[in-house]
Amino acid sequence: MAPGSVTGRIHSWDLSTGVDGPGTRFVLFTSGCPLRCLYCANPDTWHMRDGREATVDEVMAEIDKYRDFLVTAGGGVTLTGGEPLLQPAFTAAVLRRCKEAGLHTALDTSGFLGARATNTLLADTDLVLLDIKSFDVPTYRKLTGGALAPTLNFATRLDGLGKRVWIRYVLVPGWTDDEDAVDGLAEFLSGLACVERVDILPFHKLGAAKYDALGIPFPLRDAPVPDLALVDRVRGQFRERGLMAH
Repeated sequence: MAPGSVTGRIHSWDLSTGVDGPGTRFVLFTSGCPLRCLYCANPDTWHMRDGREATVDEVMAEIDKYRDFLVTAGGGVTLTGGEPLLQPAFTAAVLRRCKEAGLHTALDTSGFLGARATNTLLADTDLVLLDIKSFDVPTYRKLTGGALAPTLNFATRLDGLGKRVWIRYVLVPGWTDDEDAVDGLAEFLSGLACVERVDILPFHKLGAAKYDALGIPFPLRDAPVPDLALVDRVRGQFRERGLMAH
């Protein structure tokens, strides 16, 4: 099969600035995810069957429309989801084509399927946005339905490969604000030279309407959003370990 004819299931694409990597990004949302995070804002990306099939050539034709703008804006392409590593061949092919086009690449992943990311795929990835949901094993399981260990193993592997990594941490009161768990994560990350920054993402309910439209319950509908004091406290815990936290 020719590389350009490799197919994947995608949900959508969008342009964004500031939250999905440096500069202005072409963000490709892939379909399918092995986790079921209670705070997920995109439940419409959970199932591959709900996405539309697209070839790498079709995706690149869309990206090419914005290529000059993305380069001028110091941006690039970010693959997110869903979980891009649920479709490793498709993800690898898109990343390769983006690099051939001279575009900066970023991979947004939970790391749960990090073992599926080949070294070749990662060589074509300039930046990994690694979502670590919790550092407490039981909480991680309750929050996502999956295990924490694969993500930590992937982080360690990325460090060994010398990849650039930005950590994303969703702050949910009563779930991911435990001081000891945050301290544990900060200590773990401080030992990884690859980690450039930690982005604290306050929990929000902007995806609630999607749950309603899909006819499924939003598990954290009644959960509070974090106040500024809590966000500052958690940022401070990472900064105390010498990490750049935003």
